[in-house]
Amino acid sequence: MREAINRRMASLIPATRAQSLTRAAATSIAAGAALLAGGCAVLIGSGAFSGWFAVGTLAPYLVGSVVVIARVAAYHPYDRLGTGNLLTLVRFMLTCLVAGLAVETVVADTPLEPSVAWRFFAMILAVTLLDGVDGPVARRQGLVSAFGARFDMETDALLILLLSVVALTLGKAGAWVLLGGALRYLFIAAGHVWPALAQPLPPSQRRKIICVVQSGALTLQLAPIIAPPLSEAIAFAALLALIYSFAADVVWSLRAVHAAPVPSA
Repeated sequence: MREAINRRMASLIPATRAQSLTRAAATSIAAGAALLAGGCAVLIGSGAFSGWFAVGTLAPYLVGSVVVIARVAAYHPYDRLGTGNLLTLVRFMLTCLVAGLAVETVVADTPLEPSVAWRFFAMILAVTLLDGVDGPVARRQGLVSAFGARFDMETDALLILLLSVVALTLGKAGAWVLLGGALRYLFIAAGHVWPALAQPLPPSQRRKIICVVQSGALTLQLAPIIAPPLSEAIAFAALLALIYSFAADVVWSLRAVHAAPVPSA
């Protein structure tokens, strides 16, 4: 009887952990939504942006939040989110503000006042700095997980894509700058066609450094003092580095497949 009760309790522990973790994620996300909505209200009320800014900000936050709540319990085997994931959530919130800026410049064609541009420039610098903090914090707390790594990666990729769009709409670079934001998604799509490209990549310092370089170069596009042809040169140099990084990953993936032992019949 006692063993049966113990087995029953053991089976309830994972379910309880998942519920607790999901509830914690939902609470943090709800607080973030309230902060974002307040920030949008302030910016729109000041006349800096139109209602499109709120749409562009809150829509991706809602979509990302649904994915986080649906996935966190399955890929984060702990009973709490941890400070690292909360920092990534803050980065995701700030990235959604950049999404609002991208939608505003594309749809509403609102000119970006220099003071507003500098604020976004400082905000994105904060996002970049936090990117170097969330991982070490998670490792220090012993809360490293596949969820945290993917959340961090997707936030980085989304930020680069959005900054590419903003660089184009502000006239800082030509349409070719969008390639930098699309490369990762093209790589993922290629993995569905060529399975060799879908295998997990090993950790790479080169990949991390070039990602920071690309983010930094695109962040500079928001600075009012950076204008063509300097802005184009900066963005193009960063794009070449990013292309090199993806080409190196493609070569590694193809070599890894050819080097793999063939299973015996």
